[in-house]
Amino acid sequence: MLTPDDMTALMVTLRLAGITVLVLLIIGMPLAWWLSQTQSRFKTVIEAMVALPLVLPPVVLGFYLLLALGPNGIFGKASIALGGSTLAFSFTGLVIGSAFYSLPFVVQPLQGAFTSIGRRPLEVAATLGASPLDRFFTVVIPLARNGFLTATVLGFAHTLGEFGVVLMIGGNLPGVTQVVSIAIYDHVETMQYGQAHVLSGLLLALSFTILLVVYALNRRFSVVRI
Repeated sequence: MLTPDDMTALMVTLRLAGITVLVLLIIGMPLAWWLSQTQSRFKTVIEAMVALPLVLPPVVLGFYLLLALGPNGIFGKASIALGGSTLAFSFTGLVIGSAFYSLPFVVQPLQGAFTSIGRRPLEVAATLGASPLDRFFTVVIPLARNGFLTATVLGFAHTLGEFGVVLMIGGNLPGVTQVVSIAIYDHVETMQYGQAHVLSGLLLALSFTILLVVYALNRRFSVVRI
């Protein structure tokens, strides 16, 4: 059975994953669209920066984000100057760190979906008098809906299992920054293997279910390859 503290950690984790995906869809959609359409010489550099969390050790990313979000960091100082508190060791800091860490899992599926649309549907819409904004919302988004679904599923699933980044940025504050992966680590450290089994099994089942959805979508719509 889950203890009250474990339930709290689970709620924090689900809340973090949900908010992170929402933020990434808002940020990642225009970025993915630009990457799918631009011929800029900086495209390769931006794509490499987006994909960097795929190969960068999470603790390294977490360390530099901790410096940036701390009281002496650029973002931490800005937050304090605006009347807020330091972003490190806060839920807001976790969202920022998770957004950086899960960025490629949202941007890359969206970029692939946008690229697969091609230019002809947009050219046809333009001949009918649709503005660029109208073409994006009435043509691009409906045609890329499977890419949006895939990006949402992968971004959510990836955020669920974060450890190194959230530990570096948020620490281990119960009810605030303690997520399931950190709660499992705490149980193992205190030799509470039964509780660690329960939480690990829960994450395993949830992650498997999410991946099952992705593979089912891929089989039906060919929207992503893992």
